[in-house]
Amino acid sequence: MASLSSDSLVSELSPSGEERSAHPYLPFARPTLDEDTIAGVVEVLRSGWITTGPQVKKFEAALTDYLGGRPVRVLNSATAALEVALQLCGIGLGDEVITPSQTFFAAPNMIAKVGATPVFVDVELISRNLDFDAVERAITPRTKAIMPTHFAGLPVDMDRLYAMAERYRLRVIEDAALAIGSSWRGRRIGGFGDLTVFSFHPNKNMTAIEGGALMLSDETEAREVETLRFHGITRLPDGTRDVAFPGGKFNLPDVNARIGLGQLARLEEFNARRRERVADYFQILRTDPPCLLPHPGHVGDEAGHSWNMFAPLLPLDRLRIDRQQFRAALEARGIGTGVSYEAAHLTTLFRRRGHCEGELPNTERIARETVTLPLFPTMTRANVERVCNAVAEVLVKARI
Repeated sequence: MASLSSDSLVSELSPSGEERSAHPYLPFARPTLDEDTIAGVVEVLRSGWITTGPQVKKFEAALTDYLGGRPVRVLNSATAALEVALQLCGIGLGDEVITPSQTFFAAPNMIAKVGATPVFVDVELISRNLDFDAVERAITPRTKAIMPTHFAGLPVDMDRLYAMAERYRLRVIEDAALAIGSSWRGRRIGGFGDLTVFSFHPNKNMTAIEGGALMLSDETEAREVETLRFHGITRLPDGTRDVAFPGGKFNLPDVNARIGLGQLARLEEFNARRRERVADYFQILRTDPPCLLPHPGHVGDEAGHSWNMFAPLLPLDRLRIDRQQFRAALEARGIGTGVSYEAAHLTTLFRRRGHCEGELPNTERIARETVTLPLFPTMTRANVERVCNAVAEVLVKARI
């Protein structure tokens, strides 16, 4: 693939003036906030209690109910929840945690932050989820946990994951930041297993502006999280406080929790709409040369995929443009895109630790070719048609 010059790109891929002005801008993600939620936030602001308080308790109880009774503690980000989960497992210096490189940076960053070593393994090309044959080969006496990512809301093979964890006596920390509302064989992700982390970032299936949640196995661990998320403080019988170990400042404010409550009440509706738009993408998106489309969902359990994003792989080896130029061409047509994700093992942080190109072929191909197309609950079929037509137009103009 030889990319076009800037002048060639402008002349060959720019839309017409009519096309440029015909439609409003379409971002690749957009939160859906209703008036009841906004009014609820106003009530919280007027209550005088805006930090962690009664709304957090309600949000945690609602999440527990949604997940079938498991203890839940909310934090101010999924990143914080990952760090606390690692601390809860006693993972630190000298330990190893197996994780994909095809994930957001938060997962390997938190493994490194607690002093452990992220052991990167490759993913399956279509599902973008962990290759469990590679996971098993990577297990050593220093391995303490597996941290899988349910990419785009598609669950990993949970049966195989937990059979492997039991066989090797490993903890599991599920990075389900993209997967709230997903399920495996009829059971909600987060409603069973070991530890599960969700994200409430604005790009996720539900938002709290920012925030995260940690699903736990029992109330003992839940109480430990309460301490770890707030300075390591425990309250003594005489009303004073003690600190036995250094905790973070990871508590979620009530304002965010009230937004989360409104979003959780509509999560199933949001996810149903996402599945409708994804069905449109699979039906409409036809390009020459063809893109490699994402995994449609496990056979017989397609509804278990919550579809946080729709991210095909571009046929760059058959194009005269690179991904940046492709994205610029869509941007010129008023269509936003994203990249999910860069290869974590090839970031400066992990190159310094000895990682290099060629280690994880599928991960590295995905990192080169992936592009995230618009997907959010208020999109219409007409929006999907517009995106698909734009993608097809740009690719046919740019083909070799």
